[in-house]
Amino acid sequence: MEKTLIRIHPVSDPEAVYFLQVSWEKNISSGFGIILTDGERAWTGTVSEADISREAADMEMNREKYVEELKKALILGEESAGKYNFTVSVDEENTQCHFSYERNLKDGSFRLGSLKLQKVSHPADVVKELIGYCLDCLGGLQVKNEHLQKENERLFCDLSDVEKRLEKCVEAKEELEADLYNRFVLVLNEKKTKIRSLQKLLNEAKESAVDTQCTRDGIATTQMATEKEDDYDGSTEEESENLIQSSLPSAPERRDSLLGSPDVISTAPRRKRRQRTINPTGTEAKIATYETEKLAKENLLLTTAERDVVWFSLILSSCCVLFLSTTP
Repeated sequence: MEKTLIRIHPVSDPEAVYFLQVSWEKNISSGFGIILTDGERAWTGTVSEADISREAADMEMNREKYVEELKKALILGEESAGKYNFTVSVDEENTQCHFSYERNLKDGSFRLGSLKLQKVSHPADVVKELIGYCLDCLGGLQVKNEHLQKENERLFCDLSDVEKRLEKCVEAKEELEADLYNRFVLVLNEKKTKIRSLQKLLNEAKESAVDTQCTRDGIATTQMATEKEDDYDGSTEEESENLIQSSLPSAPERRDSLLGSPDVISTAPRRKRRQRTINPTGTEAKIATYETEKLAKENLLLTTAERDVVWFSLILSSCCVLFLSTTP
């Protein structure tokens, strides 16, 4: 059985103090018992489940809501002081006590319930029972308080341990941050050095690409100049052959010239050479190769010119022999 004990002050006599004990089995909605005493006198009574339903119906209130109001009025006690009023009236014979309780509102109040309490023949037993209940409650509260104190001490110890661990974690965190910062600085410096070296390599690659392009342009210019020179040499050979053919006299003219001149002077047309100074933009190796090829071509042209002179001399000699043999 559950019990609760509260202290109330009746509206009719605010200075008077009464002690109200409410007890119930499972739930207050199934009915409860009341003991009221002022320390000298005592009254008792019960409220059944039917009485609770009838009171809720009379006030046109939901039964569950009505039960909640009863709990606030009869169990919470001083926690609801000012919200509920209690009325205690004893008859002249001191045999019965009329007890009522109501809820205060802004504009008035409404009665939650009332009942007639019967006088207890031995109020001292009731007072003893209430004192015992109070002592039991006090003992329970002391045990609970001790348990809470021990729990509080344990929590304080845990808190102290957690604070120490937290301090260690903070120190470790700071050390780790410092270490990571130093490593980060080293890595950052390495990355900067790497970036500088890559930029240097990139610039060198760009310069090399420019030099390669210039070399290619120089080689292309050299090839174009060589092709032009080859074309010019070919035209010069043709001009030389035409000049030799045009310089040869006809048969009567050759005869008269041979008879009229004591000596035969063989003249060979000289090849005109146009010397060009070409300065290709390239390396010295390319220039040396170009010069070698040029000298080889000149030697080849010179050999061809000498061969033409020899042939011309032989033809002239043969003509002279034929002319002398046919002359009487």
